[in-house]
Amino acid sequence: MEINKELIKETTKCQKSFDCLNNDKHIFSKVENCVNNKIHFVKCSDYSCSYLVSFGNSYVCSCPIRKEIFNKYNI
Repeated sequence: MEINKELIKETTKCQKSFDCLNNDKHIFSKVENCVNNKIHFVKCSDYSCSYLVSFGNSYVCSCPIRKEIFNKYNI
Protein backbone atom coordinates (compact mmCIF):
# COMPACT_ATOMS: atom_id res chain seq x y z
CA MET A 1 0.00 0.00 0.00
CA GLU A 2 1.15 3.48 -0.75
CA ILE A 3 0.25 6.20 1.72
CA ASN A 4 1.15 9.84 1.24
CA LYS A 5 4.25 10.62 3.33
CA GLU A 6 2.79 13.94 4.44
CA LEU A 7 -0.25 12.10 5.76
CA ILE A 8 2.03 9.81 7.76
CA LYS A 9 3.76 12.86 9.26
CA GLU A 10 0.35 14.25 10.27
CA THR A 11 -0.50 11.06 12.17
CA THR A 12 1.18 12.21 15.35
CA LYS A 13 -0.95 10.37 17.94
CA CYS A 14 -0.16 6.82 16.78
CA GLN A 15 0.92 4.79 19.81
CA LYS A 16 1.42 1.57 17.88
CA SER A 17 4.37 2.60 15.71
CA PHE A 18 2.29 2.42 12.53
CA ASP A 19 1.61 -1.31 12.86
CA CYS A 20 -1.04 -1.09 10.15
CA LEU A 21 1.67 -0.14 7.65
CA ASN A 22 4.63 -2.03 9.01
CA ASN A 23 3.37 -5.58 9.35
CA ASP A 24 2.79 -7.77 6.34
CA LYS A 25 -0.75 -8.67 7.42
CA HIS A 26 -1.88 -5.02 7.58
CA ILE A 27 -4.01 -5.60 10.65
CA PHE A 28 -6.30 -2.71 11.51
CA SER A 29 -9.80 -1.90 12.63
CA LYS A 30 -12.66 -2.97 10.41
CA VAL A 31 -14.64 -0.14 8.86
CA GLU A 32 -18.29 -1.06 9.28
CA ASN A 33 -19.73 2.06 7.69
CA CYS A 34 -18.32 5.12 5.99
CA VAL A 35 -20.09 8.42 5.34
CA ASN A 36 -18.80 10.55 2.44
CA ASN A 37 -15.26 9.14 2.81
CA LYS A 38 -14.93 11.31 5.92
CA ILE A 39 -16.61 9.59 8.85
CA HIS A 40 -15.45 6.01 9.39
CA PHE A 41 -17.36 3.87 11.89
CA VAL A 42 -15.14 1.00 13.00
CA LYS A 43 -15.09 -2.20 15.00
CA CYS A 44 -11.80 -2.86 16.79
CA SER A 45 -10.14 -5.49 18.88
CA ASP A 46 -8.25 -2.78 20.78
CA TYR A 47 -10.19 0.27 21.91
CA SER A 48 -7.20 2.07 23.44
CA CYS A 49 -6.27 3.87 20.21
CA SER A 50 -5.91 7.64 20.49
CA TYR A 51 -7.79 8.08 17.23
CA LEU A 52 -10.99 6.37 18.35
CA VAL A 53 -13.94 8.50 19.38
CA SER A 54 -16.98 6.99 21.05
CA PHE A 55 -20.20 7.79 19.22
CA GLY A 56 -23.24 6.28 20.94
CA ASN A 57 -22.82 2.50 20.75
CA SER A 58 -20.22 2.82 17.98
CA TYR A 59 -16.73 4.18 17.46
CA VAL A 60 -15.50 6.63 14.85
CA CYS A 61 -11.91 6.43 13.63
CA SER A 62 -10.15 9.74 13.06
CA CYS A 63 -6.76 8.23 12.12
CA PRO A 64 -5.61 9.86 8.88
CA ILE A 65 -3.78 6.71 7.75
CA ARG A 66 -6.67 4.31 8.47
CA LYS A 67 -9.09 6.58 6.66
CA GLU A 68 -6.74 6.82 3.66
CA ILE A 69 -6.35 3.02 3.53
CA PHE A 70 -10.11 2.58 3.44
CA ASN A 71 -10.75 5.38 0.97
CA LYS A 72 -8.02 4.24 -1.45
CA TYR A 73 -8.18 0.46 -1.11
CA ASN A 74 -11.63 -0.20 0.35
CA ILE A 75 -10.18 -2.36 3.13
